[in-house]
Amino acid sequence: MSNSSGIDIASAAAFLLAAEDAKRTCDQLTKRWPEMTVDEAYAVQAEALRMRVARGEKLIGIKLGLTSKAKQVQMKVGSPSTAWLTDKLQISEGVIPSGAVANPRVEPEIVVTMRKRLQGPGATAADVIDALGDVRCGIEILDSRYENFKFTLQDVVADNASSGRFVLGKSVIAASQIDLVKEACVLKIDGQQVAAATGEAVMGHPAEAIAWAANFLADRGQAIEAGWIIMTGGMTDAYPIKPGAQVTAEFTRLGTVSIKRGE
Repeated sequence: MSNSSGIDIASAAAFLLAAEDAKRTCDQLTKRWPEMTVDEAYAVQAEALRMRVARGEKLIGIKLGLTSKAKQVQMKVGSPSTAWLTDKLQISEGVIPSGAVANPRVEPEIVVTMRKRLQGPGATAADVIDALGDVRCGIEILDSRYENFKFTLQDVVADNASSGRFVLGKSVIAASQIDLVKEACVLKIDGQQVAAATGEAVMGHPAEAIAWAANFLADRGQAIEAGWIIMTGGMTDAYPIKPGAQVTAEFTRLGTVSIKRGE
C-alpha cells in the first residue's frame, strides 16, 4: 500500500513496530519519505494498530497529544493529534516492567472513561460532558522511536504519538462531581516538584479536546466508543526520567498516581 508521497504504508508501520519491539531508535520516516503528509502518517498509525490487534492486543481507547498551546507552538501546528491505546500499553502502579520502554518521558493527565458513544461531526464540549462516565488521574510514559525525541508532526503521528505505557490512579470520581478545568496537578520526580498545571491547560477544558477528537475521527468514519479510556493530553511538558527515578503526580481531587523506572 503506497500513497502520493511514495510511502509504503505497511512497510512504514512494520518498521516502527519493529523498533518499538526491539526498544531501539530508528530513522524518522520523513528522512526516507520527505513528502509524507499528515494524512499518510495517520494511515501508518492505523496500519500499525491493525498489526497490533492482529497479534492479540485489544483497542481500549485513544490518547490526545498537542492539546496545550505551548506544545502546538513548539511543533508549529495549530491543532491536537490523536493516537490509539491498547491494553498492552496499560501498566499498574509500581515499577515500569523491564524492557517496556527505552527512553521514557512522563507527563500527568486527566483520564476519562466514556459512558456512552460520542460521534461527530458537530460534537461539542457539552456533548462530551453528557457522554462522560468516570474520571481518574494518570501518568503517560512516552517513548519515541526516534532518537532524542526529535521528529516532525508527520513522524510523531505515524509513531502513535510516542506511545509507551500509561498508568492510572486508583481514585475514581464521576465526571459530574468534578471541575475538570480547575483540577490541579503537581508533578514530582524523586520528590522534587518539576511542574504544576490545571485542566485548563488542556485546550481550556478537557471536554473541548475530546470534542475535537470526536470530530476529527468522524472525518475518518470513526467514533469514540462507550467504555473507551481517553487520555486527554499532557497537562505539563514531558520530562525524561533516569533509571531508578520515582514519578508522582498529585491531583487536587483525583488523588495520587506514581510509577518508578527500574534501575
